[in-house]
Amino acid sequence: MTTRPIRFNAFDMSCVGHISSGLWRHPADQAQRYTDISYWTELAKLLERGKFDGIFIADVLGTYDVYAGNADAAIKHGSQVPVTDPLLVVSAMAAVTEHLGFGVTAGTAYEHPYPFARRLSTLDHLTKGRVGWNVVTGYLPSAARNMGHDDQLEHDRRYDIADEYLEVLYKLWEGSWEDDAVERDRETGVFTDPGKVHGIEHDGTYFKVPGIHLVEPSPQRSPVIYQAGASSRGIAFAAENAEAIFVAAPSKRVIATQVKQIRDALEAAGRDRYAARIYAMVTVIVDETHEKAKAKEAEYLSYADDEAALVLMSGWMGADLSQYELDAPIGAVKSNAIQSFVTSLQEDAAAGDEWTVRSLAEAGKIGGFGARIVGSATEVADELERWVEETDVDGFNLAYAITPGTFEDIVEFVVPELQRRGRYQTEYAPGTLRQKLHGRGDRLPVEHRGARYKVGAKVGADVAPE
Repeated sequence: MTTRPIRFNAFDMSCVGHISSGLWRHPADQAQRYTDISYWTELAKLLERGKFDGIFIADVLGTYDVYAGNADAAIKHGSQVPVTDPLLVVSAMAAVTEHLGFGVTAGTAYEHPYPFARRLSTLDHLTKGRVGWNVVTGYLPSAARNMGHDDQLEHDRRYDIADEYLEVLYKLWEGSWEDDAVERDRETGVFTDPGKVHGIEHDGTYFKVPGIHLVEPSPQRSPVIYQAGASSRGIAFAAENAEAIFVAAPSKRVIATQVKQIRDALEAAGRDRYAARIYAMVTVIVDETHEKAKAKEAEYLSYADDEAALVLMSGWMGADLSQYELDAPIGAVKSNAIQSFVTSLQEDAAAGDEWTVRSLAEAGKIGGFGARIVGSATEVADELERWVEETDVDGFNLAYAITPGTFEDIVEFVVPELQRRGRYQTEYAPGTLRQKLHGRGDRLPVEHRGARYKVGAKVGADVAPE
C-alpha cells in the first residue's frame, strides 16, 4: 500500500452556484458573499489552517445556455452566473496567508497572451511565488458568440492554439529577462541592464509577439501550470505542460484509467510519471458519526435542484438534456464541449452502468460529476486512502456542498484524522508553490517543455537545471 501524503485543494468559484446545484438556498451557505472580499480572506485563512495545498478557483466566460436552448434556467438558478473574475481576489487572500497556493482559471481562446503574461507575473510577485494557472481552452458556445464567433472552434484545434499560447508565455516568462538583468544601482543610475532584456521575436500561426516581457522575473517566472483535460488531446497537452492535473468521474474505476493514461503520457513526454500531482474531484460530507453525516447529506439534498444540475450537465456534455425523458439513457454522445466528461459517461456505460437523465441529475446535485463521500472522520479517511491506493491519485480537489461549512468540517474532522495516520502534512514545506508541491526549486525543471525557452537555451536543446 502506498503511504505517500494525501494532498488537498479546495475547489471554489467566484459565483453563487458552483457545482452543488441549488445549495445556495441553504441557510448556512455563504456563497452569496462571493462579491465580499472578506468571504475570500476568511476562506483563505481557514484553508491555510487546514494545511491545504491551495484553493483552485474555476471560471467560465459565458453562460450555460445549452439546456433548453437559452440561459434562462442558468440565470434563474444561479448556475455559475453571475460570476466575477477569479484573478482579482488572489492578492487579498495572499495578504492574509503565508503558504496557501492559488490556482486561477483563465482561457487561451479570448485573451491575447501578451497582457495575460503580465497579469500572471504580477500575481506571482504579489503572492511571493504562490500562484498557479489552470489552463482551459473553453467549452461554452455562449462565450464564443459573445467574443464575436459563431461557435467554439473544434476541440482539438482549441488545443493547437493553446500549444502556441503556452509557447509565447514561456518565451516571455523564461526567455525575455536574464536573471541578473535588474541591477537597481543607485550610483550608476542603472535600474535594468538593457543588454540583458530580450525581445522574444515570436511569429507563429496564431500570435505575433516581437517584444520583451513587461515584468521583471517573478519568484517562479512561470506559474505552476494546472490542467483539467482528460481527453486524448488534453492528456497530450498536460503531459508537456502540467504540474498539477485535476480529474473528475463518479467512480474509482474511471479515475484509475484516467490516471494511468496521464502517467503513461508524462513518461512518454520524457518526464517522470509523478512529475504532475493528480487530484481527483470529490465532495466530502462528514460529521462526528456516520448517522450525523448521512442526516447532513439528506438535509443538503432537500435544498438541491434537479433542473439546476441538468443545466450544468448540458453545458459540460454539449447536449440539451431538456429534450430527453428523465429515464431515457444518455447513450453515446459526441461532444465539442468537455470530452473527458462524456468519456467518463461512456466508460461507465460500457461497464454496465448506463446513465439516464434522472441519474445524472441525482448524481450531480451535490458536487457535480465527482464522487461523494459521506461518513464519520474515520470512514471518510478510510475511503480517501482507498481512493489513493486504487487510483494512484496524489490527492483531492474538494468541492463543497455548502461554503465554507464543507471546508470547516473537513478541517475539523478529516484533516486531524489523516494527520493522526501520518497521511497528511502537519506543516507546510518552505518556498514557492512549485517547491511545496514538488520539493524542488522555484523554476521549471529541465525536462519540462517550458525550460526550453530559458534565456540562452536553444529550442529543442537540452538545458541545464537551475
